[in-house]
Amino acid sequence: MNTLKQIIQNLPDNPGVYRFYNNENTLIYVGKAKNLKKRVSSYFTKTSGTSRKTLKLVSEIKNIECTVSNTEFDALLLENNFIKQNQPKYNILLKDDKTFPYICILKERFPRIIYTRKYVPAQGEYFGPYSSVVAMKNVLELVRKLYSIRTCSLLLSENNVDEKKFKVCLEFHIGNCKGPCEGLQQEQEYLSEISEARDVLKGSLTVVAQHFKRGMQQASENLEFEKAQRYKEKLDLLEKFQTKSLVVNRDLTDIDVVTISGTESFAYINFLIIKEGAIVFSKSIELQKKIEEADDELISFAYHELRSQTNSTNTEVFSNIEISTLDESITCIVPKIGDKRKLVALSIKNALELKRERELVRAERKSKKPEVLNILQKDLRLPTLPERIECFDNSNLQGTTPVASMVCFTNGKPDKKNYRHFNIKTVVGPDDFASMKEIVHRRYSRILAEDQKLPDLILVDGGKGQLSSACEALQELGIYGQVPIAGIAKKLEEIYYPEDPLPLLINKKSPGLKLLQQIRDEAHRFAITFHRQKRSSNTIKTELDQIKGIGKSTSEKLLKHFKSVKKIKEASYEEIAEVVGKKRAGQLKSLK
Repeated sequence: MNTLKQIIQNLPDNPGVYRFYNNENTLIYVGKAKNLKKRVSSYFTKTSGTSRKTLKLVSEIKNIECTVSNTEFDALLLENNFIKQNQPKYNILLKDDKTFPYICILKERFPRIIYTRKYVPAQGEYFGPYSSVVAMKNVLELVRKLYSIRTCSLLLSENNVDEKKFKVCLEFHIGNCKGPCEGLQQEQEYLSEISEARDVLKGSLTVVAQHFKRGMQQASENLEFEKAQRYKEKLDLLEKFQTKSLVVNRDLTDIDVVTISGTESFAYINFLIIKEGAIVFSKSIELQKKIEEADDELISFAYHELRSQTNSTNTEVFSNIEISTLDESITCIVPKIGDKRKLVALSIKNALELKRERELVRAERKSKKPEVLNILQKDLRLPTLPERIECFDNSNLQGTTPVASMVCFTNGKPDKKNYRHFNIKTVVGPDDFASMKEIVHRRYSRILAEDQKLPDLILVDGGKGQLSSACEALQELGIYGQVPIAGIAKKLEEIYYPEDPLPLLINKKSPGLKLLQQIRDEAHRFAITFHRQKRSSNTIKTELDQIKGIGKSTSEKLLKHFKSVKKIKEASYEEIAEVVGKKRAGQLKSLK
């Protein structure tokens, strides 16, 4: 995975939306920027005058994603949409401090819909924060005109309503409320209206728009022009209230957009989900191509996978190429002009942005890795570039539980799948030299038997003694001289060569020496961790381990169920038999 520094360096200078994720890959903050690279960089460079909450946010960032937009205004709308869709915790914390408003459906028997500047999750279901107080109030007003939602703060419990503790107010008489306080409206009917209002607050504004259009048309037909004008004004307010990131027109809804761009080796795919002209999901991925794979196969595979991950039920997909392998219920369109084409173009733009970012990272890796390896080759006077280095170390405690490790570094980076542990089999007592000879012999005898490639450099953690033992093993295998081998001593960081009485001293600031130190330290860590595990498993024993026929798995089952040996002793034969069976229960009679 790329480091944050690499991600930031490769961000574009375009407008768009950036998203911060924590170590659990949870979205914690969404922001917009006129210049993505400059804005995201500012979080990690500015320290003075930064609030504690922002510092806390930065400390939790483990990954950054971005979606490129055409203009800064589109970025604003995208940001608004992502916040409403995902409710990132730091958008709530940071924006609440700036007194941005929310709309809340309270958790009550007959829920009220209110606006507030405080975010208390236990109080109800929140929508926002909204950047425009006027627009928020307009939508709240629209909701109250569309649906009969009460505004009073009475406690409408079943007992209070049944006992007729309350009387209807003016809101009932003017038609804004149906009187649930006197039992004139049933709870189920009220909750049905709340459910419809919730859809509007989530951004399904088509229902609202159609309502006002019908009202305006009906008023016009009845020659009620003042009333029609009021409906028109409400429609205008609705258009201004951008609850969704409108990228084209609102008629485009329930659509998937998937596009592909690539090179000979890689394919870059972007996937968007559109609701009412709004981007509600955006994801770009990279796939490695095989020689025989065509673009339509790759995009088909990626689309089905992303569609499954997002549980998309859209029946229409826009793409820049024809997708042949689709369910009969899904229609693929390759638009050429108009708003549909604009969506495809925006998707391609994001796919190309991922392509640019990944190619920059690969170029950096190619330029950086050989640099340190070239320095190391020069420092150690090696005949070839040490692309693969294997390092050995052993560990024991006064000769008990002797173990060893081999770590592998490829192109200057840990290659953990090729790390190996060794249990010392032929050496008795604390003999580091003999242990080193054994593990080197075992490692390369297997390499030769399996006809695998030898490393470019063998490194031994130790001085002349350990190095000589390793060389003896190579001589017995007949490969001494075929692979460069060296030892690195800890105290003065001296490098020892076979048959050379004087050590080589490398500049302490050399990147080559730092790489050798890193490899040596990793081998030591890997060996000592394995040694501790072995020592712990050898020392932690119970009475169960002494009973013939009772193995480790049976012991673990019993201890997990009964919690202690004492409780196992107190348990009946039947209770033990339920856990490990009658045969094992009979073998445990010696505990009683």
